[in-house]
Amino acid sequence: MTVTLADVAARAQVSPATVSRVLNGNYPVAASTRERVLRAVDELDYVLNGPASSLAAATSDLVGILVNDIADPFFGIMASAIQSEIGGPGGRAGGERLAVVCNTGGSPERELTYLTLLQRQRAAAVVLTGGAVESAPHAEAVAAKLRKLSDAGTRVVLCGRPPAPDTGAIALAFDNRGGARELTEHLVGLGHRRLGYIAGPQERTTTRHRLEGHRAALEAHGIPVDDRLTVHGRYDRQSGYEATLELLRRDSSLTAVVAANDSVALGACAALRDSGLRIPDDVSVAGFDDLPFGIDAAPSLTTVRLPLSEAGARAGRIAMGREEPPPGGMATIRGELMVRGSSGVPRG
Repeated sequence: MTVTLADVAARAQVSPATVSRVLNGNYPVAASTRERVLRAVDELDYVLNGPASSLAAATSDLVGILVNDIADPFFGIMASAIQSEIGGPGGRAGGERLAVVCNTGGSPERELTYLTLLQRQRAAAVVLTGGAVESAPHAEAVAAKLRKLSDAGTRVVLCGRPPAPDTGAIALAFDNRGGARELTEHLVGLGHRRLGYIAGPQERTTTRHRLEGHRAALEAHGIPVDDRLTVHGRYDRQSGYEATLELLRRDSSLTAVVAANDSVALGACAALRDSGLRIPDDVSVAGFDDLPFGIDAAPSLTTVRLPLSEAGARAGRIAMGREEPPPGGMATIRGELMVRGSSGVPRG
């Protein structure tokens, strides 16, 4: 049975006129109402009109790139590389592709909303970057969106994100566990036994995988895992600063701080300096990602280099059909340990 605009209005508990305004985008509508209408559109698989229904499997020249925070260099580098492979002729009638960067701000609801909007626009491709939210209901909702996109002819690529089985999405996943384990093993090899860890937000896959790698290295060397020496926070400098002060409060004998990423590591360095401690003479610091500013820090950061630009470019080529997907639809991209001045042998 054909779904009508009135059906959508009834499901969203708004008037048909409000549904029309949301879909046409020509009249201001409250954000909560807009999301309710879009959710109803998605749940009912509503198509705007008869001619559009006949084109349901067609795609436009639009390419969506979903990022957590475009101001974060981790996402900015990947988004730029993806877009560099999307630009140029290749759309319908030889026209340009239009890349749209969708900044979710880490909101699961915004992620679903953007996927719904891209589905309605019949995007030629969608690339999702970074870690996924660790929530079974959200994972199921995202998987349903990805299946709908794939079924409609949209190429879906996950870049730096775990695979989404049975969705048709191609995954280029970073080996966060392996990189974190190698990083911690480097510090343990130098003689560190009291290591504090600054983790990212608890609900993110990247956070869990990097923390698991860190703890696996400790356990492999017979170092007990102490939950007091792990502090969770945002993936930013301020969080690193505050978490380091908290770690020092919990254990002033720390000889190393391992940070969830380089931005957090910079905050850790500032907190140590403000506490009268020298890096690495008193406390070593290590980050993750090898963002551009890390090598210019004083001292430069020991970290794990992820090939963000290369991974983004590959994701863009796959999304445009200019490179074959990896065997089985999934590839694991490993990082490289970069030993620099912020890590050293502990005193005493």
